[in-house]
Amino acid sequence: MATKYSVMMHEILKEFHFDVVYGPEGFLERTISSASVNRPGLQLTGFYEGFDNKRIQVLGKMEHFYLSHFSEYEQEKKFDDLFSHEIPLLVLSVDSDILPQCIESAKKFGVPVLKSPDHASDILAALTASLNVHLGPRITMHGVFVEVYGEGILLLGDSGVGKSETAIELLKRGHRLVADDAVDIKRVSAKSLVGSAPELIRYFMELRGIGIVDVRQLFGMGAVKPTEKVDLIINLEKWEDNKQYDRMGIDEKYTNILDIDVPSLDIPVKPGRNLAVIIEVAAMNNRHKKMGHNAGKELSEKIYDSMVNVQ
Repeated sequence: MATKYSVMMHEILKEFHFDVVYGPEGFLERTISSASVNRPGLQLTGFYEGFDNKRIQVLGKMEHFYLSHFSEYEQEKKFDDLFSHEIPLLVLSVDSDILPQCIESAKKFGVPVLKSPDHASDILAALTASLNVHLGPRITMHGVFVEVYGEGILLLGDSGVGKSETAIELLKRGHRLVADDAVDIKRVSAKSLVGSAPELIRYFMELRGIGIVDVRQLFGMGAVKPTEKVDLIINLEKWEDNKQYDRMGIDEKYTNILDIDVPSLDIPVKPGRNLAVIIEVAAMNNRHKKMGHNAGKELSEKIYDSMVNVQ
């Protein structure tokens, strides 16, 4: 069974700077558990079939214009119907007036009402993006997460294979650390994963023979980053002489994390290989592939064309 996550109401207020129009006692400790946000246009007409009462509700200009066609009594009845479904929160947009009937009904049912300085469409977009981060499914993986040329690179491999040492070399070359040893990964959309470090060990690294180092103190704030999208997974493994490694890069390999396929590479490790440089090239090559350019396929096609022309 999938784990359900929630976010505290006071975190929402802190992030979006909403003004509190009405807040019942203790409402800041209430939780939001749905990442979806709704504009209750249909509900104000009386249609509640399929209504998800766990969603934050946003009242915009169109809903306000609709309500203005009704008497104060009818307005209060419509708000009573909405609030009686125990919605977690109602947010009024900048172009939606604060109706007395709304506040009276909110007090009756104990529903918080907040006011935003933004338009309804902007509120929906911002809230949805934020709630997807707060409430998205997540997993913690053992590895090192770095940003290289704007690409989020997740380094995986057995303990002692050299993940942290490679990350240090990348930091010296101007790239940034997101997480070492433990990487918290969240699915923030149907296609995107975001990685970060657990709060307790954020910006710390373990180097065998040296111990714990504070990357932020040693390399400066420019060497760390709190979060990054997971663009590429690199599996570091000890070199095996008898194993065949990919030399063309034609076939795409993926690793599935939280039902999202992430491009991945297997890179063998042995003395003399400069892993930091290899990872830099892998990051740049991954960007090229996302833009539709695959050097391995291009070379293969040229070889095939030359063989056909010779025949």
